[in-house]
Amino acid sequence: MASLRLAAALPLFASLLHPAHGQRIGTLVPEVHPKLTTQVCTAAGGCVSKQTSLVTDALSRHFHAADDASVSCSAQPLNTTLCPDAATCAQNCVLEGVEYGSIGVLATGAAVTLRQYLFDGAAFKSVSPRVYLLAEDDMNYEPMRLLNQELAFDVDLSRLGCGMNGALYLSEMDMSGSRSALNPAGAQYGTGYCDAQCFTVPFINGLPNLNNSGSCCNEMDIWEANAEATVFTPHPCSRVGSFLCAGTECNKTVGVCDKDGCGLNTFGLGNPDYYGPGLTVDTSRPFTVVTQFLTSDNTTAGDLVEIRRLYVQDGAVIPNTAKTTNAAVAKLPGYQGAVTQDFCEARNTSDFLRLGGVKAMGESLARGMVLIFSIWNSPGDFMSWLDGGSNGPCNATAGDPKTIIANNPDVSVTFSNIRWGDIGST
Repeated sequence: MASLRLAAALPLFASLLHPAHGQRIGTLVPEVHPKLTTQVCTAAGGCVSKQTSLVTDALSRHFHAADDASVSCSAQPLNTTLCPDAATCAQNCVLEGVEYGSIGVLATGAAVTLRQYLFDGAAFKSVSPRVYLLAEDDMNYEPMRLLNQELAFDVDLSRLGCGMNGALYLSEMDMSGSRSALNPAGAQYGTGYCDAQCFTVPFINGLPNLNNSGSCCNEMDIWEANAEATVFTPHPCSRVGSFLCAGTECNKTVGVCDKDGCGLNTFGLGNPDYYGPGLTVDTSRPFTVVTQFLTSDNTTAGDLVEIRRLYVQDGAVIPNTAKTTNAAVAKLPGYQGAVTQDFCEARNTSDFLRLGGVKAMGESLARGMVLIFSIWNSPGDFMSWLDGGSNGPCNATAGDPKTIIANNPDVSVTFSNIRWGDIGST
């Protein structure tokens, strides 16, 4: 079936009243966005602060029947009495605000800390927050247009061990949060989520997902990491913006998005001594991550040709290592530890290449993407794709969430001093 062009959204969102009556937003918890100061930089003028803020997605929100807060509208399977169709669901259900401390989010000045677990007095519960960067208008997402630009941030993941992922990434979401007549909440309540995994979720764009559709868009994983391993990965899709997939086109090998991506993990490429506690990039202490998106003609009109990574620690710039035991990568002329089309061809990333490769990722970066912060772990695979086996030093069970709770429940990541702009300006 052909994909339906539509602004996609996040699971379990935005309940709304019929447009004639205005939006049905709950009154039990007010929505107050945590402020997060960021900076935009130019080579000529330096960096200028922006008073941006954060908003969580609807997975962290109470979504309930308008006349009874004890009845969930997000329960699975979908309550077809409350939500037999989009318009009726909008009348019957209410979306609440969030107290951000209760979901493990603490923002102060230019820093935000995300916690995986909170103690409720009896046990540690998983909160696993995911938040998006809002623009200064506090209504729409901040548009990140990073072609021929760079993005920099400081990170402290010294408390983030095996099996954890403190992620900072970009998705080509609609900047309004896919705001519409039936979804006037939009970005203010964290709607509009999509990514290259094309997840099938109960609610898309604030409306019930009655057709078992997937929610898709281009995704650039700037930073997926813990203290033991890290990877950065572009994931192109076949279409512009956010859209729905159906049937086999949501699948991994023949689908409309590249789910695996073309990732660069220095441990996985054969250099276990570069990144980790006490190593060249010493993850026991804070450091700066810089990602540059270089074009064919060094302008925003050129094609993306290279995604380059630099680190800064103790005032020293540390280029991403080019050391590798991968024979195909080692043969690349001038390989410098960056993601390029040649690198992805050498890695035989077939879906990435089929869907346009580095050039397609650059086109998405030029159109604009939304910056996302999250912390999570994975009971299904223990995050071994990031830090286990050939990808990192963690053993087969170290990433089990049960092990993490038992041994180190106080896991967290802090991102700070987020800034973006001209190459070399941050």
